[in-house]
Amino acid sequence: MTELSKYTSLRVGGPAKRIVHVSTEAEIIAAITAAGDSPILIMGGGTNVLVADSGFDGTVIHIANNSVESEVDACSGATLTIGAGENWDSFVSTSINRGFAGLETLSGIPGTVGAAPIQNIGAYGHEVSEFITRVRTYDRLNKEIKTFTNAECEFSYRNSYFKAHPGRYVVLDVAFQLRIGEKTTPITYLELAKKLVIEMGDKALVVDCRKAVLELRANKGMLLSAEDHDSWSAGSFFTNPIVSQQVADSLPNAAPKWPLTDGSVKISAAWLIENSGIHKGDEIGGARISMKHVLALTNSGTATASDIAALAKRARDHVQTSFGITLVAEVNLIGIEI
Repeated sequence: MTELSKYTSLRVGGPAKRIVHVSTEAEIIAAITAAGDSPILIMGGGTNVLVADSGFDGTVIHIANNSVESEVDACSGATLTIGAGENWDSFVSTSINRGFAGLETLSGIPGTVGAAPIQNIGAYGHEVSEFITRVRTYDRLNKEIKTFTNAECEFSYRNSYFKAHPGRYVVLDVAFQLRIGEKTTPITYLELAKKLVIEMGDKALVVDCRKAVLELRANKGMLLSAEDHDSWSAGSFFTNPIVSQQVADSLPNAAPKWPLTDGSVKISAAWLIENSGIHKGDEIGGARISMKHVLALTNSGTATASDIAALAKRARDHVQTSFGITLVAEVNLIGIEI
């Protein structure tokens, strides 16, 4: 049996009962059909998943399709339809090279295009849901292709209709609406504005914004590198918690807080962890808190999935004890709990 550690950015995970490699829509549907009602795990880049050391007792469908279709209009911009298996950052880079703007702040996020709408990936003031027009999926329950409009995807912070119905819908391709232009929209994220040496609300060249985002991510250990064990992670392990105004007011003034339109407040998970007694470099077995960013749990080279889960639990418990806030994993947990 194939060890899934070969396919995950954390480089942990036990054997799969069966693994199927697919590269076309027809092959994806055929693999799903062949699996029947047995468990399946859709895997693209393996960058947002923690698989148990016992592995996965079902069929892993490894998607690597990369079909690209585009319609470009000088006034309205471009509609790009991208296969689920396309590498996300390669797509972002290609879109920028072709003169399209919008995705630059999402540069460097590991994973595939198909995973992007499920998690509603986001960074530096933007989420992918802003640019998605539709998502085509295969509905395992009804055994048919189902297309979702943006509204039907029910996007919210790091969430979607697909994430709320795990295992039912398999993304086949995603359509994006991008504008043509050399400049970004106004930069609203302070860290990025400082990196670009501009004022909040100013615009920047798209290519400069991408370069700045990649450098920021690299400095936080959020760009994967085979040589750098401190980047062997699944990105941010926890989401930023969303709490009531009352809870936010109970936190120290130093805690970064972002008021939301519904009256709730988003809190920095990294700040909570750092101020709960967890430190960069803390270890359990071969698992380590990144030396660059406390939200990244890394494999120093000998970690097991259990090591990483135990370290995640330690961080979550420290935050709960210190601030009464329970962190929620952004990483998909397969056969393992924290």
